[in-house]
Amino acid sequence: MLGSNRKNIKAGIKVKVVKKEHQRTGELTEGVVKDILTNSQNHPHGIKVRLTDGTVGRIKEII
Repeated sequence: MLGSNRKNIKAGIKVKVVKKEHQRTGELTEGVVKDILTNSQNHPHGIKVRLTDGTVGRIKEII
């Protein structure tokens, strides 16, 4: 499932995100959503979230 729609995202779900510094390489980081940072209902590059370990990135995949 893609992470571009906010309605699909809830705190506690496991996701793969791309961090700002890895946008060129596309390297994904796996983690659990703590906070949703994007206010709009959808975003073409993925909803921005903070993971439980403090990582901030845009969701590319919901596991």
